[in-house]
Amino acid sequence: MRPRPSYTAAPPLLEIRMLRRLVLASLATAAAGTAGLGPLPPLPLLSPPEHLTVTVSESGHPDADGTFELRCEDGARAGGNHPARENACERLGQLAKEGGNPFEPVPADQFCTQVYGGPALAHITGTWQGRTVDARFSRANGCEIDRWENLEPVLPLVRG
Repeated sequence: MRPRPSYTAAPPLLEIRMLRRLVLASLATAAAGTAGLGPLPPLPLLSPPEHLTVTVSESGHPDADGTFELRCEDGARAGGNHPARENACERLGQLAKEGGNPFEPVPADQFCTQVYGGPALAHITGTWQGRTVDARFSRANGCEIDRWENLEPVLPLVRG
């Protein structure tokens, strides 16, 4: 007697169909389970840490002159040896929300009052809002004084 031929094609085809049904049923169950939840909220984006080196000279206040490190992380933690680090990070956070760039120089064609605010100078380097900062500040005229005061307490309070 001759052995019967075995047909192996039917069981795998049956297994594929069953597997497909199982996958579709799982997807339908998952979709039904989350249907009332709506879209997932976006993941919070962490802002890059800010690290600035602030160098101040000729402010008229010995404690304000020098080179200071300022680190601000996630708008909550302040670090470095900057004398007003918490308030400085808070101010930088406010400026970030306003959307401007406090480190931009005064435009060359800007009309400025010819008021001298004293010999104080500052140089700030580092990163802020993911941008490289290399800015110089003085109190040579009304525009520069406003620019300086906009960054207080990152820059020290100086009254000419």
